Amino acid sequence: MTSEAKLSKDDITVVFILGGPGSGKGTQCAKLVEDFGFVHLSAGDLLREEQQRPGSEVGEMIQNYIKEGKIVPMEVTIGLLEKAMIDNDSNRFLIDGFPRKVDQAMAFEKEIVESSLIIYLECSEEVMQMRLLKRGETSGRIDDNVETIKKRFKTFIESSYPVVEYFRKFDKVHTIPCEDSIDEVYAKVKPIITELFKQKEQK
Repeated sequence: MTSEAKLSKDDITVVFILGGPGSGKGTQCAKLVEDFGFVHLSAGDLLREEQQRPGSEVGEMIQNYIKEGKIVPMEVTIGLLEKAMIDNDSNRFLIDGFPRKVDQAMAFEKEIVESSLIIYLECSEEVMQMRLLKRGETSGRIDDNVETIKKRFKTFIESSYPVVEYFRKFDKVHTIPCEDSIDEVYAKVKPIITELFKQKEQK
């Protein structure tokens, strides 16, 4: 990390939560925060906040990428994540919706910190689309509409799913089917994180 960082890389636990749009990443993260004291960083939320920040030099560019369902340049996203990690002064981070490309994964692990494990929430496009359209009724998000949702699915399959395959090579990926209820999915996620911290304590 940069010289401003308050923690050494050895102390930091980073878990990536990956899955297509609407797979329930944010919902599962909220439960993990409650049980394990993680700080939850959503790459998408950080980008949307930056987009709305008065005087942002990259706000308009971010808006255009999000509207098109495309992936924002990684320098921007990694910079926002690093700043958020330093500002939060924690040593447990859940990062959801990132990395979205293999080069992002490699850059983050080289420049910031290596991830401990990856939880991949597996879900069919039909279920994800249904969830997103339902959310779009109240979210006010510019990307919760059929046209953008289809672009986001395409981007996920072409660019983001290879990230899951990349991490599989390192035996880091836990695949969780996530079409069941929130609690049923969480019952499969929680033991993985429990085991992670048990192993860390034994080291």
